[in-house]
Amino acid sequence: MLATLMASSGAFAQERTARYSADYLLQVCSFDENGQEVIKGGHIACQGYIAGVMDYHNLISSLGTAPSVDFCVPADTPLRQVHMNIYKYLKENRHEQGPFNAAPGVALGLYKAYPCR
Repeated sequence: MLATLMASSGAFAQERTARYSADYLLQVCSFDENGQEVIKGGHIACQGYIAGVMDYHNLISSLGTAPSVDFCVPADTPLRQVHMNIYKYLKENRHEQGPFNAAPGVALGLYKAYPCR
């Protein structure tokens, strides 16, 4: 009985695990021709997700582990600019990134926009 309970609670926890697909992040990051967000509050979720990928990259780098996709965003770059670059990358590459986890797409977009010199 305990094993059944543990197995079912594990399955339940898996269902509740939050994941952003690149398609979903593209929707959240969307803005109109005037630069206004399409989804109210979307820029907060979008920029928070991107900042999380950047923070994780910095953590991995600081531990001496080479990230598989390396990028160098200048410290003075406004997060809104990074947001726009990632939005553009995801939009241009939606067929390769779409249904998959958004983090690799964000890392590749950062690599394209901010390569290390």
